[in-house]
Amino acid sequence: MKILLISPATDEERRTNKGLMMPQLALYILEGLTPKEHEVKIVEEETEPIDLDQDCDLVGISCMTANAPRSYDLCREFKNRGKTVILGGVHPTILPDEALQHADSVVIGEAEGVWETLIVDFQNNQLKKTYHNPVPDLGKYIHKDFRKIFQSRRFSLIPILTTRGCPYHCDFCCVTNLFGEKIKHVPIENVIRDIKESGSKRFIFLDDNIIGSPKYAKELFRAIKPLKIKWVGQASVSLLVSDDELIQLAAESGCKMLFFGIESVAEEQIKTMRKAIKDINHLENAFKKIKKTGILIHASMVFGFDSDTKEVFDHTVEFLIKNKVNTVSFNVLTPYPGTKTYENLKSENRLTTTEWKYYDHNTVVFKPKNMTPYELQLGKVNARKKFYSTKSVIKRLSGNMVNPLIYLATNYGHIKQVKVEVKRIAGLKSKLFDNADK
Repeated sequence: MKILLISPATDEERRTNKGLMMPQLALYILEGLTPKEHEVKIVEEETEPIDLDQDCDLVGISCMTANAPRSYDLCREFKNRGKTVILGGVHPTILPDEALQHADSVVIGEAEGVWETLIVDFQNNQLKKTYHNPVPDLGKYIHKDFRKIFQSRRFSLIPILTTRGCPYHCDFCCVTNLFGEKIKHVPIENVIRDIKESGSKRFIFLDDNIIGSPKYAKELFRAIKPLKIKWVGQASVSLLVSDDELIQLAAESGCKMLFFGIESVAEEQIKTMRKAIKDINHLENAFKKIKKTGILIHASMVFGFDSDTKEVFDHTVEFLIKNKVNTVSFNVLTPYPGTKTYENLKSENRLTTTEWKYYDHNTVVFKPKNMTPYELQLGKVNARKKFYSTKSVIKRLSGNMVNPLIYLATNYGHIKQVKVEVKRIAGLKSKLFDNADK
């Protein structure tokens, strides 16, 4: 049997800068779960076109909210050609009934423990509408074809997963809905096997918080230290800096950069978030401690909270430049379905569109309290322009000399993407904001 697995682009015509693309892992896990007698082909639309007429028996599509419309279009095209289509991923997990309007079956949550069953059911003409394993076992090793992953990325970072789940229940995040609040661990020996079998020395850990279980993280860092790899990942800034042994082990194991969900530097907003960082001085001291270990900082910021005013953009950029942060993701608050933020804005009649393609953390889809939607969109774009200006890049360089080549390469990628975003805003204004701002 021939199985086609697809990761769709958000837009059929527009592509992401390859240097800023997050590596795909989910489809390669599905390939590893598939019995060997079946032939599997993986297509990432961001890097190659999809042949709608190719020979296959079963089509699996991994779907997020922003690429749901494109996923549904693909469902229609393949079903019109007589193919059976399966949807899985974040969006179908949150809205399975919506997904079932387009697909023959939906995988809710994680694929471990259900994908093999789904294949057998399909072969026996007994396919169920939904498949869900609420307690997947991550203990079994799943082989992955790292050669395919390696070929599709400019910086050749190999994706590795060590944990799933998040206990924090942030109002604007749906990770807990997908993976649960209990942190599940991949056995460390399996992580080591992935690293060795990949043949690479550069990795990105895709965990939402690689140090969410400090004991496990310390064991992991000790185990990978002898492998002499370089890696980047995502972590909790407060948890990292509160444990001297943990931060030292991370650095010694090859950590070169960490993504931190800072979200806001506005004092009022910081106090409302479920994070251990409670004031600006605490955050600045945490940044200094991290920088001393040689780890670069990538901060994720969010604009559009109800406490945000028009002054938040300049205030945020000034703070980030002052603290010589390596790189930053500037996002707008996005009310993803299934989150408390979505339910609150919907109940207050503040959503301006429910076209899922705009739910991409880059586009304003609601009415902010203290500015118009267009002012929020423009403020976000201008903040990014200011932070990635030549003047800012030069000023921040002195605080990132531990890895100047990585610093310059990552900033260059963002500078190119700023130009794309500036061009996009004119089109967004006529499509989304002219009516919403009235």
